[in-house]
Amino acid sequence: MEQIGFLPPKAAVLARRDEIVGDLLDLLPEGCLVHETRELVPFETDAFVSYRRVPLAVALPETTAQVAAVMKYCHRYGIPVVPRGAGTSLAGGAIPQEDAVVIGLSKMSRILDIDFANRTATVQAGVTNLAISDAVSPDGYFYAPDPSSQLACTIGGNIGMNSGGAHCLKYGVTTNNLLGVKMVLVDGTVIELGGKALDAPGLDLLGIVCGSEGQLGIVTEATVRLIAKPEGARPVLFGFDSSEEAGACVADIIGAGIIPVAIEFMDRPAIAICEAFAGAGYPDDVEALLIVEVEGSETEMDDMLRAIIEIARRHGVKVVKESQSATQAALIWKGRKSAFGATGRIADYICMDGTVPLSQLPHVLRGTAEIIERHGLRVANVFHAGDGNMHPLILFNANDPEDAARAEQAGNEILKLCVDAGGCLTGEHGVGIEKRDLMRHQYAEVDLNQQMAVRAAFDPQWILNPSKVFPLEGRPAA
Repeated sequence: MEQIGFLPPKAAVLARRDEIVGDLLDLLPEGCLVHETRELVPFETDAFVSYRRVPLAVALPETTAQVAAVMKYCHRYGIPVVPRGAGTSLAGGAIPQEDAVVIGLSKMSRILDIDFANRTATVQAGVTNLAISDAVSPDGYFYAPDPSSQLACTIGGNIGMNSGGAHCLKYGVTTNNLLGVKMVLVDGTVIELGGKALDAPGLDLLGIVCGSEGQLGIVTEATVRLIAKPEGARPVLFGFDSSEEAGACVADIIGAGIIPVAIEFMDRPAIAICEAFAGAGYPDDVEALLIVEVEGSETEMDDMLRAIIEIARRHGVKVVKESQSATQAALIWKGRKSAFGATGRIADYICMDGTVPLSQLPHVLRGTAEIIERHGLRVANVFHAGDGNMHPLILFNANDPEDAARAEQAGNEILKLCVDAGGCLTGEHGVGIEKRDLMRHQYAEVDLNQQMAVRAAFDPQWILNPSKVFPLEGRPAA
């Protein structure tokens, strides 16, 4: 695949590499700086593996004070900094560049406070998403955002990309469940935004930080909302003879004012891939599958499902299969949450992340199929249908440059299709490198300039995650 553009490395920084490494070794405890070439290789990319750059060094601080010390040093000498959580970014958000110091937060993995009276948890940025729910589950609580990578992805990365997950339909994405952060600014200043209260006074800077992809500062701690577990939950499988019928069914469910906790979509290729991996009991004779989960009391779930099944019947539903046990429910979700990994067993793929209005789902599904066919590729569609967050997995051979180029071009066309249908470039993966050069398809120049002005207010030198989000051409001079 043709290498996407990065900002040219700063010659002055590269010339001082040995000196910089020595200074960072003095700033950090033993074992907290990676600088040998072979040891830097695991940090050269993230889950968006098409592009690679070996960084200058990788700092692995254990405290906010150590993050601040490294940031202050890099700011003083104009050294680019790339924040990194677990490296699960699917848009290239954590890919470094040759003159950059990566600040990885994997050692900052402690849960600092659980406050059931205020229904909050305060955690370091390197805590995994799932670890929060695991910690509070025995007391009847959970943390709602649940990306498919929740076993590995960290809260810091979730905040950077404003991650969602299957249950975001009812409970919202990260920004709806984030109450406060401790953050290190580019010059090493440590600030706190928000806290345990439901709302904070002053400007909503927390709302700007969430989804900023590490370009405004590095979040080291977060206070998140805890939610009481529902009385019960029940996933149901709905099989259809076409993706268009399934998409139209989703739009009508939401249009009827029914809000399940989740509505997930799979087309026939995705069904086969996930079933082969998980043995979840997915039907093999349908073209599209919806996983609809409802929750509440038995009466509430029965009433909601009765209405949903009636809507599904109007769209020619072929299979309706309710989970009959907690084990079966867990298998259903195992299949869905394993979709990306299961697909990786059979082919290389690019995972797209466009979001569209629900009424446009049938149109965009048809358009996606046409784009894939035109480029001679294959696709497995699996996505959060309830909020229109599409994740077509474009299958290709990474060892074939022409095949890879076709896959990348098809992905760009699908994202443009989403925008043209009234949607946007990203629902939860972020812009990163992948969609950076499509930003002008969604935003007018005046909009981009305003966004860049906000970014520059936090980081005038543009040293924080500098090759990401905004097109390289047309940026203000640092």
